[in-house]
Amino acid sequence: MSIFEYNGSALVAMVGKNCFAIASDRRLGVQLQTIATDFQRISKIHDRLFFGLSGLATDAQTLYQRLVFRHKLYRLREERDMKPETFANLVSAILYEKRFGPYFCQPVIAGLGDEDKPFICTMDSIGAKELAKDFVVAGTAAESLYGACESMFKEDMEPEELFETVSQALLSSVDRDCLSGWGGHVYVVRGNWCHCNVFDLYILQHAYRSKGKNLEGKDGLSAAMCFQDSSLPNYKTFSLFAIR
Repeated sequence: MSIFEYNGSALVAMVGKNCFAIASDRRLGVQLQTIATDFQRISKIHDRLFFGLSGLATDAQTLYQRLVFRHKLYRLREERDMKPETFANLVSAILYEKRFGPYFCQPVIAGLGDEDKPFICTMDSIGAKELAKDFVVAGTAAESLYGACESMFKEDMEPEELFETVSQALLSSVDRDCLSGWGGHVYVVRGNWCHCNVFDLYILQHAYRSKGKNLEGKDGLSAAMCFQDSSLPNYKTFSLFAIR
């Protein structure tokens, strides 16, 4: 097993019409043993820029701290936030300077640039960038994420449809990867607002399938935002709207 697969992960970023979505699973494992089901892989740099780190969890936390530190220094010096392209170059440079003893991480970066133009990219552990105009994926579920996103992606999606699409892709993919899963974090950002949704797919699937419904079918995943069942005390979902 590769060191990149040691903890398991699934990350996807997708663009819409003047918006973007970034999503990850919630499982932290040690190979096939599950350690936690509420692990946070996606971090906020500022209101219009988010990034996720797949790979070895300890390296991801170390790299996250370095990136936050460097961004704070940038804000002190420049008195403004980093553009997504600038941040991607920073991440690439930090990874490349450690190329002989790399961080075992694959970043996924998503942000809004000038005129609310979405920017997404991913890179390998030594900082080789891969830019895309539709979606990028990373983690142990990358192969199934590629297939799901290829079949579901449409251009110029509105935030609601983008949320549905990226969540469906994540759900379909982690079902086919034993090293990731246990729900998801989904962030949808457009202009001056950010929508964060956290849902537990395992409990949601069990509840819906016990009622004869299929989340991968016509029932859709938008139910994750409103589904409530008193027989499932551990189920939790919340939405957060932040207005700049």
